[in-house]
Amino acid sequence: MKILTICFSGTGNTAKIAELYRAAFESEGAQVTELYLPEATEKIKELDLNEFDLLGFGYPIHAFNAPENFLKFAKSLPKPNENKKAFIFKSSGEPVRMSDVSSLKLIKLLSKHDITVTNEYQYVMPYNIIFRHSNAMAYKMWETAKKLVPVDCREILSGNARKVKRMFMGGFLAWVLRIEHGGAHLIGRHFKVTDKCVNCGLCIKHCPQNNIKLTDKGKFKFGKHCLICMRCVFNCPRDAIKPSILNGWRVNGAYSFKPPETEEPKSKHDDYCRKAYNRYFNAAQEKIENFENSTTEN
Repeated sequence: MKILTICFSGTGNTAKIAELYRAAFESEGAQVTELYLPEATEKIKELDLNEFDLLGFGYPIHAFNAPENFLKFAKSLPKPNENKKAFIFKSSGEPVRMSDVSSLKLIKLLSKHDITVTNEYQYVMPYNIIFRHSNAMAYKMWETAKKLVPVDCREILSGNARKVKRMFMGGFLAWVLRIEHGGAHLIGRHFKVTDKCVNCGLCIKHCPQNNIKLTDKGKFKFGKHCLICMRCVFNCPRDAIKPSILNGWRVNGAYSFKPPETEEPKSKHDDYCRKAYNRYFNAAQEKIENFENSTTEN
């Protein structure tokens, strides 16, 4: 089986999930081709979708929607000669039910290109905005994803469809919250670089929208195409970028995803969405155990 996965990742979480999918599919004998935005916009022109048996689309959830650049990419996809089946994988900092509607617009766009989404999965990964998850929580999220993705891949390959149940009025709320796309353009223009900056240029080099420029006067200029993916803020080695009105939610520095060596102090965020997190981890563990038991029985 030949599988094509197309992914956008702001600060790396969704890319890590995409790599888990690649490894899991390849362990089952599939041949996987990976594309990542923004490069995928050009590379997709070199491929023939008709050569692939299955398509996968991965993205981080932005304001309970797919990112604007991902939706634009979906609109530009070439149409295969016959209907193709597809799956969606997405990452989010919290496993709330509202996230289930984030794919509605994408699914609609794909259907217009004769691409039918049969399976959809969400993985909880640590925040790159709002607040910094503890090392212990980030490790738990990652370990859960590592065990869960192979089970989900088996489900996809077996032909068992898995669609999420949409919440009442969820589609309308997702439509309203797509105001974030335009809001990101406005907010992004007011990002600032502080005197901590050492002019390493990483923010300019890695911005997926080519939205950051250095003027003739040596000043950083942020354009009108920001996605608020937070890549520049999160990966700045000197924590020198202030994301405008979102500065109070700024998160800087990569997570280690390793178990903490010492016990971490209690955080004011420990009870944040506790029920939702517990529900996610319990459901994931149950699915993993059921899979392992069925494998042992066979």
